[in-house]
Amino acid sequence: MSLTPEQILASHKANLETLFGLTNKAFEGVEKLVELNVTASRAALAEAASHTQAVLSTKDAQELLALQASLFQPLAEKAVAYSRHLYDIASGTGAEFGKTFEAQAAEVQRNFTNLVDSAAKNAPAGSETTVAVFKSAVSAANNAFESVQKAVKQASDVAEANFNAVASSAATAAKTATAATAAPRKR
Repeated sequence: MSLTPEQILASHKANLETLFGLTNKAFEGVEKLVELNVTASRAALAEAASHTQAVLSTKDAQELLALQASLFQPLAEKAVAYSRHLYDIASGTGAEFGKTFEAQAAEVQRNFTNLVDSAAKNAPAGSETTVAVFKSAVSAANNAFESVQKAVKQASDVAEANFNAVASSAATAAKTATAATAAPRKR
């Protein structure tokens, strides 16, 4: 079976559309990352100015210590929120790439299966066993590929669950540490 110039052109066109689609998704991810960093930087600058004013207006060491202690929990919560946003951007962009890859892989599998079927139909008499073995090998490869895809999806889900658990425990630890620091000390 030979490819026609129209088939080759259509294939190149589809590949270019995929490339441009992936490039756009990558730029969208970068834009979101830049927006997140600009927003975080503005907030940090405003908070630093506000905190500096508060520190300069303290009257004694006890007030300064209380002010410092009150900073830890919001800082930890903001770090967790920033990490969550960063993770969401990365996983969203990765998911878009994954969807495109899966669609392309499915298309390649279909085309290859069609090619094998076409070759099997045009195979010389007496080669039925060879064709059956070849089809079996292609089927096994397709099944293995699908198993790998499922395993990657499961690993991704586990990684996301672990990230959520770590972020939650970090936020809880920050609240506990802040509460312990802010509690009045008995002397």
